[in-house]
Amino acid sequence: EPVVSLAEVLAENEELEKEARAVLGGSDHERCSYSQGAVKRQALYACSTCTPPGAEPAGICLACSYECHGTHRLFELYTKRNFRCDCGNSKFKNLQCKLLPEKGKVNPGNKYNDNFYGLYCICKRPYPDPEDEIPDEMIQCIVCEDWFHGRHLGAVPPESGDFHEMVCQACMKRCHFLWAYAPQLAGKEIPPLTKASSLEDEGIVLKVEESEEQKKEIKKEAGVEHHDTKEEKQLEQFNEPSTSSGSACTEVKLLNTLILFQVVTKSEELICKLKELQSKPFVKKDTATFWPSSWRSKLCTCEDCLKMYSELEVQFLTDECDTVLAYENKGTSDQETERRDPLMDTLNSMNRVQQVELICEYNDLKTELTDYLRRFADEGTVVKREDIQHFFEEFQSRKRRRTNRMQYYCS
Repeated sequence: EPVVSLAEVLAENEELEKEARAVLGGSDHERCSYSQGAVKRQALYACSTCTPPGAEPAGICLACSYECHGTHRLFELYTKRNFRCDCGNSKFKNLQCKLLPEKGKVNPGNKYNDNFYGLYCICKRPYPDPEDEIPDEMIQCIVCEDWFHGRHLGAVPPESGDFHEMVCQACMKRCHFLWAYAPQLAGKEIPPLTKASSLEDEGIVLKVEESEEQKKEIKKEAGVEHHDTKEEKQLEQFNEPSTSSGSACTEVKLLNTLILFQVVTKSEELICKLKELQSKPFVKKDTATFWPSSWRSKLCTCEDCLKMYSELEVQFLTDECDTVLAYENKGTSDQETERRDPLMDTLNSMNRVQQVELICEYNDLKTELTDYLRRFADEGTVVKREDIQHFFEEFQSRKRRRTNRMQYYCS
């Protein structure tokens, strides 16, 4: 049998806990999110017991999945944007929310798809699919938020997985303007933007006239003597001390850079990036696209483009905080603690014999707990606090019976 050390087990558990914090960390497991309105992004579930196929689709928050649907069959939807908890509203015929009984009949701002019936991708199959023997990764589209098999995207995902977000085929057709950005951004690393190159591309030439102080400084560097003026002394006192005689020249360069930046920023606001890209040849394909990190910041935010985003209902594309990664990072940072693992501290304080005994007990506990939880996974039900308490009571009872039967001999 393979040998696994306790340290490896704890490391694996820590990784699993980290993943759980990422998905659930931004959601409250005790209070229903309905009072917050349409939450920007939260973990959601669909209950097939209360809303089976044929009924209206509905989504419930994390807290309601525990409190109101603990014994029901649930579909995990991962996260959805701008969603308000449906638990107990008119879509649930025989159930009232235990956490917030007074709710509106419907949430008109919510959007639903086949995910709420446990079906995904263009093939409309469940996940995991017991009839699908092909190993494949499911990838979420950032626009429609449906999940797709990698082989059903019309394009092969980058082998290294080196992409940040994906837009599916259907959403690329609806948001066809993204094809103009695709040759520059999709599937590529985004180079840092240099303001100087932007000016050259736009044909802007700046001429900055020298002030009297700048002219005097230039003469000084050329060896021409002059007397310091009162303004020059005040300037030297205002700025950080410098050991070089070119400090004023540095100030001139900084001033020129500031003016340059202001002009570039103003020119970029006046010019539509999208129209500039659309003037160049690009190809529209019937495939999904894969985008690197920070690609959203490269989208045009001129008045016309913002109006277009609104009409297509994709205003979130210009919001970097809308990404799943931003949600996961928030969940991880909110719940991350600096305390040490108490089990590791206890293990390090023991001698060799005690460590072996603890490892044996831990393995017994892990095996029995895994078998116990597998029943809940097979039935698709939520594990509640009472279930865990019952397990440990039974475990302690079995442990006492084993201990009482042990016999000790002296040699």
